[in-house]
Amino acid sequence: MVYKWINIFQDWIYPPTCTLCGAAGNEGRDLCWGCLEELPYNLSHCALCAFPLTGSAHGLICGSCTKKKPLYTRCLAAFRYAPPLDELVRGMKFHQRLNHARLLGDLLTDYLEPRVEPDTKPECLIPVPLHRSRLRQRGFNQAVGLARPIAERLGIPMRYSAGRRTRATPVQTGFTPLERRRNVKNAFAVDDLGDLRHVAIIDDVVTTGTTVTELTRILKRAGIQRVDVWSACRTPLNIGRP
Repeated sequence: MVYKWINIFQDWIYPPTCTLCGAAGNEGRDLCWGCLEELPYNLSHCALCAFPLTGSAHGLICGSCTKKKPLYTRCLAAFRYAPPLDELVRGMKFHQRLNHARLLGDLLTDYLEPRVEPDTKPECLIPVPLHRSRLRQRGFNQAVGLARPIAERLGIPMRYSAGRRTRATPVQTGFTPLERRRNVKNAFAVDDLGDLRHVAIIDDVVTTGTTVTELTRILKRAGIQRVDVWSACRTPLNIGRP
């Protein structure tokens, strides 16, 4: 409730303006109706890893998941990582545009609401952690910014400190699948999660899935039985199963 009234007050003082075209925002968001309708929604995708598929395929499993199922139960990704989503993500991660995190978190929550049933609702949200050196550099964890609207609207607690990145890892852009696996191997640790059995990892972009797979492995080692992955974007690049 407090979160809601803060947003109302902010919208009154600073009316929302579309961050993409400069037009008036809608429903208290920095996005107009026109730009909202043109976003690259991930409509056709693999039912397990959310990899974008061609045509109007629904409920199908991609070739990679047919050969080897992911360690997590399923990935839900609202958008394909394509313009203008790449601009929003870069602004959020590298230019400290917190309004981008709030907008992407709201849009991801819109996508999740009709897809997360009571029997598939996780007990808590775990944002992908940043190493403390990267956190100092960026000033905030973008995955935490994405998770806040989800936690508020879906009523799921967020454990932003449950996961830790135990060592600094290079940015994985340009890495091969094998290099990505080596880069994040044993890079995470988790605190005692008590009686939790079902959690959802929150990330901004899933590419090969290497990062979320490694975090899933650590969570399952800690006793978690089901791990879902919720991401704002999924890349359309078929560069292999991590």
